[in-house]
Amino acid sequence: MKNTFIAISSAGPKADRSKITRQQPFWDEHAAFIDQLVDDGFIIMGGPLVDERELPHGALSIVNAQDENDVREKLKNDPWFEKGILKLKSVTRWQIFIDARK
Repeated sequence: MKNTFIAISSAGPKADRSKITRQQPFWDEHAAFIDQLVDDGFIIMGGPLVDERELPHGALSIVNAQDENDVREKLKNDPWFEKGILKLKSVTRWQIFIDARK
């Protein structure tokens, strides 16, 4: 049975805090990796956490997974995690009670 998790990341030590998300190093590799996780049904929603100037401070992803370890195992292969652009701060199971999208 799949569960819903929220994965929160922060800017890693190699993130360029002067550049917007799509200008970060290894953007194309990261985007291709994330697109595949979406196609696989793993990522439901996600995107950068930004300040008022649209500069990234991390990311939030809502994912479907068996357990927390499954989330961590899949995300560790993201080029941005491997290259230090992002670092995973937390993974928390989320029990959805309200969903207005339906």
